[in-house]
Amino acid sequence: MNTTEEEICGLKRENFQSTIDGKKTDLYILKNAKNHAVAITNYGGAIVAIMVPDKNGKLANVIQGQDNIQDVVKCPIRYQSRLIGRFGNRICKGQFTLNGKKYNLYTNDGANHLHGGKTGYNIRVWDAHRMGEQSVALSLVSAYGEEGYTGEIKIDVEYTFTDKDELVIEYLATTNKKTIINLTNHAYFSLAGIANPTPTIENLICQLNADFYLPIDTTSIPTGEIRKVEGTPFDFRTPKAIGQDINTDNEQLKNGTGYDHCYVLNKKEENELSFAALMTEPVSGRTLKVYTTEPGIQLYTDNFDACKKGQNGASFPLRSAVCLEAQHFPDSPNRPYFPSVVLKPGQQYKQKTIYQFGIKD
Repeated sequence: MNTTEEEICGLKRENFQSTIDGKKTDLYILKNAKNHAVAITNYGGAIVAIMVPDKNGKLANVIQGQDNIQDVVKCPIRYQSRLIGRFGNRICKGQFTLNGKKYNLYTNDGANHLHGGKTGYNIRVWDAHRMGEQSVALSLVSAYGEEGYTGEIKIDVEYTFTDKDELVIEYLATTNKKTIINLTNHAYFSLAGIANPTPTIENLICQLNADFYLPIDTTSIPTGEIRKVEGTPFDFRTPKAIGQDINTDNEQLKNGTGYDHCYVLNKKEENELSFAALMTEPVSGRTLKVYTTEPGIQLYTDNFDACKKGQNGASFPLRSAVCLEAQHFPDSPNRPYFPSVVLKPGQQYKQKTIYQFGIKD
């Protein structure tokens, strides 16, 4: 890694080199032809920097993370900008039935199972393989019985940063026994650029390609209904500011303490790579387009845990980030009419999500 890469990100590789659980951690900076860069550590697959320009050409980091491995490990937001699995989002009461057998998972969100449990993929050290200047591949073996899951899963995740300022995340997994899987990345985007304090995302203009969303109960578990967004604060089919309706007197917004809901993406066919979301930051002019093969996207507006510490003195107050987690639906194992999350031996789990950064025309 040369000095130029480190200067672009303001991060030093040596600050991410350590040994955790007997495995070495490191930093991988992906630089494109424009001298823009993405920095990733193999601890939890965390994205710690995305350096892209504003309308004046000024580079800034638009993702929340830390500037050393110790702070990544100690971060109170254990999912911040990291890989999530074996099952992203929630499973009601940590229970599901597969082939007539009931499985009990670790419950770490009240009575529910969240983001893979106590030792999810977000706190694991992944094996890393550099694939060139613009790509790194991470791999992990998830053992049979981890957190209560059946089946051993072998997972590969490849990050690529293209010359079009696209962060492409491709997932591939196989299993030796029938199981469930729902992988995602919990990226905390701050398109204004992280700062002290990082600006609110309530002025961010949001568009979602979804006619329906999943209402939740008071524990953030889907009720089972698939509800139209039309006529509700959840309608982002036409671009509007995230903060426009976020404080509306609405039962669903109260249940999520803001937006923390899965949207049902409009798809012409299953598994197609299609447009999911567009975010526009009005001051900087930065945009973020999301394309994914997944059927859903979780919109989360950073509703908890204010004043988190970040890189180079940055602080992350309440609602200073937006998450767009491409995934299958929460609690899918208990909702047979939701798209299936079952993976069988001989099958491949595949997912592709693209985060494309740009400037408003």
